[in-house]
Amino acid sequence: MPITYTSNEQVEVYRFSIPVTILVPLAAVFLQAFVPLRLHFFALFDLPLLVVIFFAVARRSPVAGLLTGAAIGLLQDALTPHPIGLYGIAKTVAGYGASSLGVKIDVENAATRFLVTLFFYGVHEVVYFTVAHGLVGLPLEWSWAHELGAALANAAVAVALFAAMDRLKQRT
Repeated sequence: MPITYTSNEQVEVYRFSIPVTILVPLAAVFLQAFVPLRLHFFALFDLPLLVVIFFAVARRSPVAGLLTGAAIGLLQDALTPHPIGLYGIAKTVAGYGASSLGVKIDVENAATRFLVTLFFYGVHEVVYFTVAHGLVGLPLEWSWAHELGAALANAAVAVALFAAMDRLKQRT
């Protein structure tokens, strides 16, 4: 699982068509909001976060990653009973970090995608927990075992999802 560093000249930057940019995040947010109502195990996955990470590392622009994370997070917040901004803040941090890291390392192989998703899932959860519990005062419980299992499950799904979503990329 070597992580290779790339120079700025070697970095491949991708863009996405407008329908992909709009429909993929919408589908992820709505699946996340409604599928766990029927299939309870699906709540373990965070599809909007995986979409944020994918778009962030593909575009390799910290501003684009930040804005993508904020937009998807706020949309996800709108469909939850929690205060608006919790997912927005957490996904903004994850999007900015993933896009900044995507500029520095090769994120096109499966092992790197697994590790990047594992790391940013953890960052997302820590930021979300800190803001929700520490600032907003929501009664949340932290379970290391659950978070590690969820991070591993999301990273495994991300590898397959990113491979499928690679077909949506357009070179700049």
